Amino acid sequence: MTETDSDTGAGSILTVNGGSSTLKFALFRAGATPVRKLWGLIDRIGSSRGAVMSIQDNAGCDDHRTIAAPDHAACLEPIMEYFKERLSREPLAAIGHRIVHGGRNYREPQRVTPMVMEELQRLSPYDPEHLPAEIALLKECARRYPHLPQVACFDTAFHRDMPAVARLLPIPRRYEKLGIQRFGFHGLSYAFLMKELARVGGNGEAGGRIILAHLGNGASMAAVKAGKPIDTTMGFTPTSGLPMSRRSGDLDPGLVSYLERTEGMSADQFHKMVNAESGLLGISEISSDMRDLLREEQNDSRAAEAVSLFCYQAKKTVGALAAALGGLDTLVFTAGIGEHSPAVRARICDGLEFLGIMIDRTRNQAGAPVISQEGSPVRVRVMHTDEEREIVESVVRLLGINPTME
Repeated sequence: MTETDSDTGAGSILTVNGGSSTLKFALFRAGATPVRKLWGLIDRIGSSRGAVMSIQDNAGCDDHRTIAAPDHAACLEPIMEYFKERLSREPLAAIGHRIVHGGRNYREPQRVTPMVMEELQRLSPYDPEHLPAEIALLKECARRYPHLPQVACFDTAFHRDMPAVARLLPIPRRYEKLGIQRFGFHGLSYAFLMKELARVGGNGEAGGRIILAHLGNGASMAAVKAGKPIDTTMGFTPTSGLPMSRRSGDLDPGLVSYLERTEGMSADQFHKMVNAESGLLGISEISSDMRDLLREEQNDSRAAEAVSLFCYQAKKTVGALAAALGGLDTLVFTAGIGEHSPAVRARICDGLEFLGIMIDRTRNQAGAPVISQEGSPVRVRVMHTDEEREIVESVVRLLGINPTME
């Protein structure tokens, strides 16, 4: 989508997208088509060496600075200070938040109310890596701007209509009654991609059998058929599914009791291991960054094995989701690794010709929008995802912000 200054504004909308140790943010001019004016990332939140805030804008500004950010809520002060001059001309009209977990109750964005906050507090144990920090951000925004509407946009909402068989966990039924089930995540990314696919894909491509592969620091895939979610790789928490930068992905649950017996590992220690010390980092013992591992794989067998495992598990997952879909029409690669690593895309697709996946080597190396061979049964796309745009459009739609207001 083209970002222009042509819309008449209704003030500004801030989007806040908190990760476990990062926070992405963007400032949009409200309008019929919200216009992104500034965007940035705060990395290394909680580091004793200070966090790094990077900000870019449409005029070519690329600013980097070290800030004190012991927690996510502390990030709001430097962000708003940076935006101060612009907000004096175009005051904030609303704040939209990515909330990782919406539980069983939330299938649509919600205006943040005391009742919503109470439910998020109740859900907090579901995702201790994200929800407490996101709740703290909601509270800090409410403290600073008590009369400003806030909107919670849930990463789980996209998957809420998956078939019951895809949501069930094979544990005693009483836990399902307590709300423990497979939820799925990366939903804001998937919702945006489906809209983009409807826009760019001819002949009803978005209504076909689709696998969306969101491969970044967090990695998951989703199967969509006739516009409806069918299955996804992440389950009760974002730790499950594919191996990721630092998360383990799926593991034998017997490891929990084994490590408790043999190493005295506590539940908290296990949680830390599978969320922060595993995945690419754990296998390679070098880096959680796929770019580093690809550079080192010729010199270090651990790096090579980490890359191989990631691609192998992703390849298996494409096959499994194609089976759930009853075939495949479109495969979409997105997020940091999916968009920017031709080598990983090629390795995942290698050997999947029996599904109709045939990659054009030149197109793939160039990162073309379509990287499949001409006439191949499955169209393979590389698409940029935009969770912030999905958030801001949800805010405008929910609050009915009038684009003609001054």
